[in-house]
Amino acid sequence: MGNLVSRSELLDALNLLDDYLSGGFRRDRPALAEGEQDSLDVVPEAPSGAVPEAPSGAVPEAPSGAVPEAPSGVSSDDLEAVAKEAAACTLCGLHAGRTRVVAGEGPRDAVLMLVGEAPGEEEDRTGRPFVGASGQYLDQWLQSIELQRGSCYIANCLKCRPPQNRDPQAEELEACRPLLDRQIRALAPRAILCLGRVAAQALLHSKATIGELRSRQHAMGGIPVFVTYHPSAVLRDPALRRPVWEDLKKLKAFLGQG
Repeated sequence: MGNLVSRSELLDALNLLDDYLSGGFRRDRPALAEGEQDSLDVVPEAPSGAVPEAPSGAVPEAPSGAVPEAPSGVSSDDLEAVAKEAAACTLCGLHAGRTRVVAGEGPRDAVLMLVGEAPGEEEDRTGRPFVGASGQYLDQWLQSIELQRGSCYIANCLKCRPPQNRDPQAEELEACRPLLDRQIRALAPRAILCLGRVAAQALLHSKATIGELRSRQHAMGGIPVFVTYHPSAVLRDPALRRPVWEDLKKLKAFLGQG
């Protein structure tokens, strides 16, 4: 059972997200009338069929609140080792055009890991993931479900920027995959959120559409995996804001069960 909050607090959070998505700032709204302050559970049970079980052959979902144990051989400094190896990596042609490697950032005890597809121009310049317009938008998403960027680990399938931000190629994803897998094992987060079609298909080894991938929950190594649109896609198409909010509510409900 999640924490109980007043209806006004819940509506305030929903209004805040709507304001950020529609205009980027908070608007004044009238207060609730007296008698509308009932207590509501902010972590409702997902409707039947909203989060079906992983298909046969998938790794079972971890029990609520459990953190999968990292396999033997994963050292406590593996995140730093991944960053050093990525910085020296020449396994694919992307190393020739990079300014800086973008390995990932966040705390070791992150409850949520966010995975995008590849660094963009600002990320290549700074060496940090999701720091451009999409990153600022992503920060608002996290705030809407009571998370902060500093409490999440953020990484990409690729550690180097593809030319002109083109889609990653199969050999590039294959070259970077061991580094991403090691990050996931070292962190053992309670959940992973894939941002966009490319990241979801690559992480889950799937060719399904993002609509199909969004419609169910997945698991990887016992860690539940959620899928939503990439922030840049939503910036281009505001009609995607509503489905993203539905995805974020599912994620919040799951995290609230711990």
